Amino acid sequence: MTAADARYDTRRRALAEELVTRDVDDLLVTNLTHVRYLSGFSGSNGALIVSRDGSAAIATDGRYVSQIAREVPDIEATIIRNVAPALLERVAKGRRVGFEADYVSVNMHRNLEAACPDGVTLVPLTGIVEPLREIKDDGELSELEQVAEIAVDALHGLIDAGELRTGRTEREVAADLEYRMRTLGAERVSFDTIVASGPNSALPHYAAGDRVLESGDLVTIDFGAHRDGFNSDMTRTFAMGSLAPELREIYDVVHAAQLAGVESATAGTDTARVDKACRDIIEQAGYGEYFVHSTGHGIGLEVHERPYAAATSTGVLRENMTLTIEPGIYLPGKGGVRIEDTLIVTSGAPRIITPWKKDLVEL
Repeated sequence: MTAADARYDTRRRALAEELVTRDVDDLLVTNLTHVRYLSGFSGSNGALIVSRDGSAAIATDGRYVSQIAREVPDIEATIIRNVAPALLERVAKGRRVGFEADYVSVNMHRNLEAACPDGVTLVPLTGIVEPLREIKDDGELSELEQVAEIAVDALHGLIDAGELRTGRTEREVAADLEYRMRTLGAERVSFDTIVASGPNSALPHYAAGDRVLESGDLVTIDFGAHRDGFNSDMTRTFAMGSLAPELREIYDVVHAAQLAGVESATAGTDTARVDKACRDIIEQAGYGEYFVHSTGHGIGLEVHERPYAAATSTGVLRENMTLTIEPGIYLPGKGGVRIEDTLIVTSGAPRIITPWKKDLVEL
């Protein structure tokens, strides 16, 4: 068994221990991210069943015969189109089989019930694989650092080449940044690149349109690279020349809030306290109503995953978790600022894997 395979086996055995706690004999895994996390299989159709003794079975369709043999050499694959029912049909009488209720549609549930052998009980479960993914192993951390470096280097290249400047459209800037990430090794972007200029920067989830960047604009760029299943996420806000005093003020407030959030993100800290560290500074400056989203989220095989740093969060940070810190202020019709880093939680100061200047850059 290769080192990579051993890592997946370790994850399945950790899941097996959780099955005992949940009083089920098996878990039918249908979420493709979880299938990949537990087996290494990255195809678009697959299912996995893990038993409380740590054994597993996997299925995919004929398009992936060679791929699954390469990616999952330690589990013999069943090749069939309807993967989840096929695995369920093989379960022995008398067993309790959990399924991922958050990811099973009504129609899929009907199909599972129809395929369920007599004497087998289906048990809906939630939040069983996700907690295992929160703490990253060394291999995951290395992958995340590398894909974050791709994005950081692409931003460096964009700025150094003068591709972020007045007279260009948001869409042109986004295209240049995405091209740079691809040429540096990204398979694709992690999410639609945001280049939001002027009043558009007050829209937290704007994309990139045909607006031309103008002098006096704030320009928020939120972007990420995807490679080998892993994602990056970072945001910087730039000034196109001199800013109006109010816009410069909100930049300074967000900058201070972001630094406070990073400083607070140590192992043992409640995630709600990380959110509070950012939010308190913004509220004290009088802009609380304009910070309209949570402070951060974990990142890994998904762009948004546990843990989450929000006012209502109940989790606690632990070493080798990932977390973004991304406070923002959005003034409708005027402009907005968001600054975001991705960090790795340690027992001391967090390790920032998106190191790029955060003082205001005027272009």
